[in-house]
Amino acid sequence: MLNEEVKQDVKKQFESLQNDVRLVVFTQKVECQYCAENRTLSEEVAGLSDKLSLEIYDFVADSNKADQYGVDKIPATVIIGRKDHGIRFFGIPAGYEFTSYLEAIKLVSTGETGLSDKTKAFLDGLERDVHLQVFVTPTCPHCPSAVVLAHKLAFYSDRVRADMVEAIEFPHLSVKYEVQGVPRTVINENVSQEGAAPEALLVKKIMSALQ
Repeated sequence: MLNEEVKQDVKKQFESLQNDVRLVVFTQKVECQYCAENRTLSEEVAGLSDKLSLEIYDFVADSNKADQYGVDKIPATVIIGRKDHGIRFFGIPAGYEFTSYLEAIKLVSTGETGLSDKTKAFLDGLERDVHLQVFVTPTCPHCPSAVVLAHKLAFYSDRVRADMVEAIEFPHLSVKYEVQGVPRTVINENVSQEGAAPEALLVKKIMSALQ
């Protein structure tokens, strides 16, 4: 799926990787739409650095693993560093979302979030869990920044889980959460943020969702 030019660019980006990263992919025997492409993409990316390893599980046959990682739909990819930081991709991270995918790998490998001290203090004080679902499409140029920010929050805090959800692949969720445009970040089911919000605004929305 990746041409030689892209592979060389990714290899260069991966030179900054420090700690090992596991790509945990869920598919099934009779592969769903985009499951084969998602698996192939992860196989190709995993081959671009010795810091990366790939695990492939069957969503049905390995249901215990799916439960372990909280995977309830496929295709799904879990990005794991020294531990599971709650970083998920539901749907193939194609198009502009390939950037989010690479950034998630670099994030869990280097541990560099770039979050402000104010945001870190807020996350340190969380007493309830936060679930962020960032709805995207592959053709949306503004979506990756929303996904990357959500993943940074999840990486920093064990209280936060952040999912990229490809809106076209999961239309029932798009209908459920009234996704009219992307990116749209759904926070704990009851509050949403439209567009690629800056860090401070997203934190404010999370505060609202917790009240």
